[in-house]
Amino acid sequence: MASGDVIHTPVRSQETLPYGAALTTSGRISSARPLGEPFAGPPFKDSDLIRLDDTLTDAIRATHVRFSVYIGDAVNPAAETDALLPTTPDAENSVLIAVYPNQRAIEIRSGREASARATDRVLQLGVTAALASFGQGNLLDGITSAVRVMANAIIAP
Repeated sequence: MASGDVIHTPVRSQETLPYGAALTTSGRISSARPLGEPFAGPPFKDSDLIRLDDTLTDAIRATHVRFSVYIGDAVNPAAETDALLPTTPDAENSVLIAVYPNQRAIEIRSGREASARATDRVLQLGVTAALASFGQGNLLDGITSAVRVMANAIIAP
């Protein structure tokens, strides 16, 4: 009987694998999927996420208020947003933009410390800025517009 190592050449290269997949040493493809549904890929392109990150970073640096974004699903978006705000980083000095696409809702809340500058009027400006893009089906454009408008309103005297 002969002995030795069996080396298999993978059929696919690492570069052509779908997002969330890995090629194991045995040649099997292992991939992660959300529970109960097939994985169709991330909901946003990397370039969109980078643009959102840059927008949030610029707003935080300019205003010294922490901006956070949540995209999800909820039976009661207002109550869900109220419950989420205290869990955000630096909640007292933050603005939370919560978008619920399935409910066609956007909720924006500010923490106690931030509310002196991020007033109801400023938050309403953010909602208004987001709605135009949301109506055209551009979720991330709406969110970035809301952040920019609110940040400009917060730093304006």
